[in-house]
Amino acid sequence: MIENGLPGSAVQVTGDGTHFEAFVVSEAFTGKSRLQQHRMVYATLGSNMEGAIHALSIRTATPSGAA
Repeated sequence: MIENGLPGSAVQVTGDGTHFEAFVVSEAFTGKSRLQQHRMVYATLGSNMEGAIHALSIRTATPSGAA
């Protein structure tokens, strides 16, 4: 879902079915604050955050690692 919502991103997700950790690298994060980046990721998940996904820990970066 994250890769579809942020085309060109690289995503690694681990979890147990309800609790997840996501590491997302995207050029779209360039120039954005950490909060804006996390909101972008949450937006790709939509209503899944209200049901299927109980908890999500997010780490974000740009391809250059500057984020």
